[in-house]
Amino acid sequence: MGDTFLTLRTLHMTCAGLAIAGFVLRWIWMLTGSRLLHTRPAKVLPHIIDTLLLLSAIGLVAIIGFFANAAWLGAKIAGLAVYVVLGTLALKRGRTKGARAVYGVLAIVVFAYIASVAHSHDPLGFLRAWV
Repeated sequence: MGDTFLTLRTLHMTCAGLAIAGFVLRWIWMLTGSRLLHTRPAKVLPHIIDTLLLLSAIGLVAIIGFFANAAWLGAKIAGLAVYVVLGTLALKRGRTKGARAVYGVLAIVVFAYIASVAHSHDPLGFLRAWV
């Protein structure tokens, strides 16, 4: 179990890092009007990375159990839903570039919250400092 857990955790953390780096890069490309945003790798790689991120998360939950960790895992899942909505608004659905810029910043903050919840196993993550 130990080796499998460490492997999945490493894969999960690597994919999370790649996912946020890819999001930020695509967000910058969108804001600057770069043609790179419309290339095949920019369209395909995020799906591959996100799929590996999700599969590794499922594997980790299978090992550690959901119910014993429901509070912080639930917070991560809720944060993920918010991040996906904000990310979509930042890259495609925001009406103006200004709105997309704001949504992008908010998506990055929510991603940081999710990472802090994962690190601390506390549903409040970095928000704990203000409570």
